[in-house]
Amino acid sequence: MYGDYKIVQNYGNDDELENILARKRNELMANAQNGSKITSPINLTDSNFNEMVSNHSLLVVDFWAPWCGPCRMVSPIVEQLASELAGKVVFGKLNVDENPKVASMFGIQSIPTIAIFKNGKQVDGFVGAAPKSQIQSRVLGHLGESDIYS
Repeated sequence: MYGDYKIVQNYGNDDELENILARKRNELMANAQNGSKITSPINLTDSNFNEMVSNHSLLVVDFWAPWCGPCRMVSPIVEQLASELAGKVVFGKLNVDENPKVASMFGIQSIPTIAIFKNGKQVDGFVGAAPKSQIQSRVLGHLGESDIYS
């Protein structure tokens, strides 16, 4: 009997989790529409990836895994750039171990991989750890001049 209760309880938690995720997605959408600045990388998953790519005109995706040393070197750079370029560029992080569908869809075989999406399409990217200046330069190359100085 206790086992049955636990199963029912888990279904309730799944519904609650879905409600929380839906609320968070709606908040992100509202922030994007209201011009709010996203100042830290958003968590990308197999289930929200396409939506996030289509909702943000310029999205930089860090494909990573927690066990990856070079990924841990790139992570603080992505955090810094997300803050510095807030309002111009949105950064996202996708854990390839937890989200194999998207990683497979883009043929990610080495990490870290940085991919740049503009208006819903992948326009640039590179593999491996890179210094902040190189990542920033690649990203800024996809902004219009008026966006860079605003």
